[in-house]
This record gives sequence, structure tokens and C-alpha cells, in this order.
Amino acid sequence: MDGKKILFVSSELVPYLPENEVSLMSYETPKMVNSNGGQIRIFMPRYGNINERRHQLHEVIRLSGMNLVINDMDMPLIIKVASIPKERIQVYFIDNEEYFKRKATFADENGTLFPDNDERAIFFAKGIVETVKKLNWSPDIIHVHGWMASLVPLYLKKYYADEPLFSESKVVTSVYSKGFEEELNPDIVKKIEFDGIPSDAIPTLAKPDYNNLLKVAVDYSDAVILASEEISEDLNTHIAGLQKPVLPYVPFHEFEEAYANFYNTEVLK
Repeated sequence: MDGKKILFVSSELVPYLPENEVSLMSYETPKMVNSNGGQIRIFMPRYGNINERRHQLHEVIRLSGMNLVINDMDMPLIIKVASIPKERIQVYFIDNEEYFKRKATFADENGTLFPDNDERAIFFAKGIVETVKKLNWSPDIIHVHGWMASLVPLYLKKYYADEPLFSESKVVTSVYSKGFEEELNPDIVKKIEFDGIPSDAIPTLAKPDYNNLLKVAVDYSDAVILASEEISEDLNTHIAGLQKPVLPYVPFHEFEEAYANFYNTEVLK
């Protein structure tokens, strides 16, 4: 991985959120690349339940201040950063008062999904790309973890298709079993269409459930990693029908060599 630039985009990341399959691999994978001489950037949402004081988040004024248009509304983009202790790894946080101030990640105290999770995902995707453009940092690989990041491949390949910074970037999506039972706002297709992406590019989002969000992510990725041992049969069948490299599930203690080989021999070939 020496000298390779990899952008990691994740819904969740330890130590900022509790440990689960997504948050742990979103930490361990960039740590592996970093220790093998790669250059990394990590992005995640700045949820309101992240303790800014404890984790020493601070705003980056030169990257903040832009407005992103979401469904014909101007939404201010705030960028914050923090460093993971002992690892010399910096994390960028996508923030907005309307979308991320609430003291929870994806659902309310009753476990009901937030009705604007669709807009939060669109804002997150566009906010990442606009920030990386400001950094003028061209990644070799963009590795996506978690469903809140699932629109990133679509926006890179459609909305930002003519952006030269990403013309050589390869997109990898890790697919996890951890999802949600409900559906997102059914207006998600209209909101994506507002950005000039036609509905026939995202037919599965007519039913915006977890599996269909992940189908969109893998459809617009260059390669796929099965990051959970148990993936739904529906999602597995869809991925099997794609003509693109797929890394089967590997146990945690074997992932470093497997992921590095996959990056080098399948994604960057």
C-alpha cells in the first residue's frame, strides 16, 4: 500500500461511537493501510451523541462555510477534525445543525428511523466530495462502510462524473449485515432526481430499504467486499450478478492481508 491514497467514508467509527462490525472495521482498515505506508483520509458524520470535548473535535474554518443544496434548500456545511490517540490518524467530521445536532445516530429513543435520514445521506455524500475537492486530494481508492455512506458511489459516478480529481479513483463498498428494518423516506428518489440523477439510475430505491440502498452502493462501485459472514440472500444474489471483483468474507484475524491483496490485485489492477 506504499504511497497509495485511500479515502475511507463511514457511517460509524470507533472510538467515537460504540463498537460494532461497521465501526470496528471502519477503524481497523485505515489503520492497516496507514501502518503499511498508505496515505489515508477518514470521513464520518458528526452525530450529536459524539462527545466533542472528550474527543477534542474542532472546526476547520478554511473547509467550512459552504452551502450544499439539498432538495432545493441551502444547508450549511461545517467540517470538524479530531485525531485518534496513539494512531496518528485524523478524522474529518461532516456536520450541519439541522441534520446532525440531535443526540442520536440514525433513530429516535423509540428506535424509529429519523424521517430525514435520506437527506442526511445525500448531505453526507456531497459534503465529503466537496471537502476532498477543497483539500485537492485525489484518492486512488474510495472505500465506503455503512448504509449512511451508501449514496457516495452513486454521487461520485453520476453527480461528480466530470470531476477530474476523481477520474482515476476506484470505489469499493463493504457490505455488512447490520442494517435497519424500516424504509427511508419514499421521496428519496425525487430528492436525488433534484440533483440531476434520473430515477432510472436508481430503480431499486422505489422501495428505499436497507438492501436496496446497498444495491445502489454496489451498482456504482468498482469492487465489493463482503464484510459480514451473514449477508441476506437477496443482497448476495444481486452482488453475485455483478461483473466486478468481490472479496468473500474473511475472519477478522485474516482481514489485513486479504484486504491489502484485494486492493492491490483486484481494485488497482
